[in-house]
Amino acid sequence: MSASDAAGPVKTAFVLAGGGSFGAIQVGMLQSLAAHGIAADMVVGSSVGALNGAFYAGDPSVKGMARLADVWRGLRRHDVFPITWRALLGFLWRRDFLISHAGVRKLIDDHIPYSRLEAAPLPVHVVTTDIITGDSVVFSDGPTSEAIVASTAIPGAFSPIHYKDYYLADGAISSNTPVRVAVAKGARRLIVLPTGHACANNAPPVGAVANALHALTLLIARQLVNELENLDPGIEYYVVPPLCPLVGSPYDFSRTADHIERAIRSTDAWLAQNGLEKREIPHELRPHDH
Repeated sequence: MSASDAAGPVKTAFVLAGGGSFGAIQVGMLQSLAAHGIAADMVVGSSVGALNGAFYAGDPSVKGMARLADVWRGLRRHDVFPITWRALLGFLWRRDFLISHAGVRKLIDDHIPYSRLEAAPLPVHVVTTDIITGDSVVFSDGPTSEAIVASTAIPGAFSPIHYKDYYLADGAISSNTPVRVAVAKGARRLIVLPTGHACANNAPPVGAVANALHALTLLIARQLVNELENLDPGIEYYVVPPLCPLVGSPYDFSRTADHIERAIRSTDAWLAQNGLEKREIPHELRPHDH
């Protein structure tokens, strides 16, 4: 874990937000950006954005992003949120945590090609939260799996990760779309990849975890708008528009392939309309309904 900024000037950062299964939308965005030759000098990610960002930092090529899409298309809910009867009974009777970290850890071990963050081909910064103080704790080196598992540890569902003197949890609590972290690490041009939120549902998602994740995506969108509105005018930023209308739940992986394909088409269209020349906040991130 590094307390200092990345060495040397960094021009462009990809900044990846959290959002559960809606992380598939980022995969489509990354595929489109790679296909158009748009690359980052570093990556900053929180929650599922840390997982996608770490994969990108390992292989930012067109082929690498195609492999990431293949990984996502093969995911099922139990791969990420392995809830067993034993875990459920433990949650009910021992007030234990509901979900094991084993699913996320296996994804990291199987698909991230470097075991330590400092070994990534591109600088990668993973945002977590000190669950005691609420402060952001940024990993720029150290064990890859510990950093990403901590960044994805949704409070109440996953246990915090005890690392050194910290108890670490989901980066969403302190900085889900870590714009300020990217600037602090030296970025002067930000390309932000939000996951969006389900803006076209007729009712809340079914289930406790699904509702918690849905609420988290609403928080993410509001937080991102606030961070960008208060950003130093000298910082360039461009926000890839999230999908809208969007239905479903960030706990549901059955729509992954559709999310990826829609995000590719949407990002292609945004780039064709000179999106990388427009410093603006997409209306899809602001409160709206259908």
